[in-house]
Amino acid sequence: MDENKIKEAVKLFLEGIGEDPTREGLVDTPDRIARMCNELFAGMDKTPDEILSKRFKPEAGSNSGMVVVKDITFYSLCEHHMLPFYGKVHVAYIPSGEVVGLSKIARLVDLYARRLQLQEQFTAQIADAFMRELSPKGVMVMSEAEHMCMTMRGVNRPGSKTVATTVRGIFETDTELRNEFYAQVRG
Repeated sequence: MDENKIKEAVKLFLEGIGEDPTREGLVDTPDRIARMCNELFAGMDKTPDEILSKRFKPEAGSNSGMVVVKDITFYSLCEHHMLPFYGKVHVAYIPSGEVVGLSKIARLVDLYARRLQLQEQFTAQIADAFMRELSPKGVMVMSEAEHMCMTMRGVNRPGSKTVATTVRGIFETDTELRNEFYAQVRG
């Protein structure tokens, strides 16, 4: 990340909206924003294989049913307005020989959330990473989010939520399995 470019851009932005970047309350703002970008966009230089590389083989005869991790909180920035959208992600997968640590699923969500995003794209990226890295029988990802571009500007509709769902593998054809996922998420 080029912090100097970010600082210069923030100064120009402040001037552009009619502010004085040299006034007391704004003098350190370009530096604060540059440091904040390192945190908000921390997923830009990471890859899913780094996160999902540590895998486990369940003991023979153990349950190979659906694994669901729900209510994973995330925060991201919309690539259209650079305003936050935030909510919960629910991930289910049917292992095919290997499983991944549950914390790795939350880390994968963070990896994609810490980029400029579209919610639909974010949801699909999580599912596709699972399919590519773990080769499960199937994966289903649902994200539910409130978008500040709808809440604080535009139509001004606080509380409205967008839901995006991506299904891969066996979830694409097995309605019962999808319904089981929905029941677990809503239960």
